[in-house]
Amino acid sequence: MSTTSSAPRAAGPNARIVVDDVRMQFVLRHNRSLKELAMAMVRGKDLGNTFMALDGVSLQVDSGETVALLGHNGSGKSTLLKLISGVMHPTSGSVRLRGRIAGLIEVGAGFHPDLTGRENVYLNGAILGMDEASIRARFDEIVAFSEIERFIDTEVKHYSSGMFLRLAFSVAVHTDPEIFLIDEILSVGDEPFQRKCLDRIRELKDEGRTLVVVSHDLNMVSELCSRGIVLQRGNQVFDGSAADAVAHLRSL
Repeated sequence: MSTTSSAPRAAGPNARIVVDDVRMQFVLRHNRSLKELAMAMVRGKDLGNTFMALDGVSLQVDSGETVALLGHNGSGKSTLLKLISGVMHPTSGSVRLRGRIAGLIEVGAGFHPDLTGRENVYLNGAILGMDEASIRARFDEIVAFSEIERFIDTEVKHYSSGMFLRLAFSVAVHTDPEIFLIDEILSVGDEPFQRKCLDRIRELKDEGRTLVVVSHDLNMVSELCSRGIVLQRGNQVFDGSAADAVAHLRSL
């Protein structure tokens, strides 16, 4: 089934994510000299243009669903994922969540550059809701999955982006999340580690976790996700099976 309506289904007992009439507006500031800015203020002119990244989007994701947010660059999909994660708050509307949430929105987000990898495991784990005892119990498993044991006591400001990814992904998937968010993160790192990450994501899916994925890899989306939501210029234009959503995106 597909729809171009943004009206959400009535939130039921299985709802993990409810996005209700969300709008996200940004102000685009012009690059002007101080003199030009002062003159514009004196004359009462607008100092910037507004941009509506999301315009009245509503959707619901139920427990156990694997959903892809699709769209061309500038469609609003990453903005929507950041609103779901709590990194940003909507201009209007609401986002409601039920369950522990984790994910990879940006490589190294939540890591402090002056701390070692070991220290950042504890810091990032705490940010994602783990207590110290849980982190300590899973520490060896987290480091082993990341495959950066040799560098775990090195400050992460010396890490490559691939090393950031390995450690950040490993911490996130070991927090036992009920909702897991992924934004193009698997495009970083070498192919063997990408396969390892995908295998772990499939395990989360098989365990009944709720997954929301943003990716331009349409083949991966078709294989991994059961449902696809297509955004275009901040509007929800399709909601249906992942295969149909991919076909709709390709037709735009």
